[in-house]
Amino acid sequence: MAPRPFSQGPVSSWGSARDLATLTGSKPSTEPAPGRDAADLAGFGYRQRLDRTLGGFSSFAAGFSYLSILTGLPQLFYLGFGAGGPAFFWTWPVVLAGQFLVALCFAELAAEYPLAGGVYQWARRVGPGSMGWMAGWVYLACATVSLASVALALQGALPAISPRFQRIGDASNPADAARNAVLLGSALIVASTLVNVAGVRLLSRINNVGVFAEMAGAVVLIVLLASHARRGAGVVLETQGRGDGLPLGYLGPFLLAALVPSFVMYGFDTAGALAEETADPRRKAPRAILGSLAAVGLAGALLIFCALRAAPDLRDPDLGRLGGGMATIIREVLGPGWGRLLLLDVALAIAVCTLAVHAAAVRLMFAMARDNGLPGSGALAKMPGSSRTPRLPAVLLGLGALAILAANAGFPRVVEVLASVAIVWANLAYLFVTAPLLARRLRDRARGGRRRREGLFTLGRWGLPVNALAVAWGVLIVLNVGWPRAEVYGDAWYRRYAALLGTAAMLGAGWSCRGWVGRRRAGVLEEHRAPVLALATTAGATEESFH
Repeated sequence: MAPRPFSQGPVSSWGSARDLATLTGSKPSTEPAPGRDAADLAGFGYRQRLDRTLGGFSSFAAGFSYLSILTGLPQLFYLGFGAGGPAFFWTWPVVLAGQFLVALCFAELAAEYPLAGGVYQWARRVGPGSMGWMAGWVYLACATVSLASVALALQGALPAISPRFQRIGDASNPADAARNAVLLGSALIVASTLVNVAGVRLLSRINNVGVFAEMAGAVVLIVLLASHARRGAGVVLETQGRGDGLPLGYLGPFLLAALVPSFVMYGFDTAGALAEETADPRRKAPRAILGSLAAVGLAGALLIFCALRAAPDLRDPDLGRLGGGMATIIREVLGPGWGRLLLLDVALAIAVCTLAVHAAAVRLMFAMARDNGLPGSGALAKMPGSSRTPRLPAVLLGLGALAILAANAGFPRVVEVLASVAIVWANLAYLFVTAPLLARRLRDRARGGRRRREGLFTLGRWGLPVNALAVAWGVLIVLNVGWPRAEVYGDAWYRRYAALLGTAAMLGAGWSCRGWVGRRRAGVLEEHRAPVLALATTAGATEESFH
């Protein structure tokens, strides 16, 4: 039996697609794609205000650059290898499979709800409005910390290319390195803010070039390491004695090593966040979500595999130390020339990753403000000038990231702890989507199914088991990353319990903010309200609210 396609969602409550076209002045059968997309958006109550200029590759590139294989994996290889030895390789396909379950659910939702804000919009439309608001709040907190932590990664690339980039003290001094990282990261945040304020057209051009360069760099690195292989494929079965004598054997080291792919493989939902700037997003966004995660998953697996085979000495303690890891392998195998060239590519990957994280967070804040769901929503949702981009969210998010960077200058490694906590928050926000989606599937199943729209991505009969596994996986990854390990968070009690304490504080602040916002009626701001919503309201329809 063929799976049934998705329904049109909110359009049906106001009339047919033909009625919607009449109200918005478009003709679905003959109108160019932008007109059809604007009419589709109006069915959800929103006027087309963002600049819908992104194509399929740009949508894919946004997710790929957020995941950024050359930003996360080379910097975190040491953690996985130190914890699990060469066999930590297997954490990569395990986490990829788990996150792909979540991505499949998100691909369905991107086809059903092609709206800016992604996670926030999906959660509020499959579950209660309060769940959607908290999903947006949690992911916004995660994005702000991620923006700062990604920008800090420049310190691992630029001073190694040239000592001129070490503007403060000596790179070998941890305190000087931390302060210089803040300097470099702050410069990148300022640049990212300016690009995001300029608009999505400039952003997509820079991002597309960066993604081409990152993909080429990853392929070149994989080929070069593969050509210098010193050992066979069996290396990925070596544990080097990790887990010997432990109650659970190798399981403990394996779970610790799994933090590496967990740190890399989130943000694949970015294409959904940019849906209102993508042509034909119901079809392109699901492909971009799945394609970006699959591409990074394949490239990462090959990169780890080839690095392990090419490493001169797998007993070298530098492979499991901060500042060593994959950088040590690249330097010893390829020499300084190739190493410097690849580091340039890594620096570019960090820059475009910063742009992507910033852009996704801007759309999330805009989406929440457009629904009158944040303090100062009118100012946050305003798009002055011709950029057709919300400027104030870009500036505020940049300032928030700069404040976190400033804290790292006085307390080196504080961002490392915050970044670990942010991964907990990202996957918690994902749970706020997949859990209510599972509840909706169960309700729909009890009612005899759900009418779906023809020709769009759907899991069909596999939806329920995939969704259930995605929820179970989400719980597992939140617990694993948030577990108070000294190897991750440090020995001090306030560091070891940073995930628990930080999450409690963030959720408490969120509930307080939502309670304050909830005292006034929520609904789409007038300047963003589509004509169809205005007409429906006049006829006696009830606006959606945060209740």
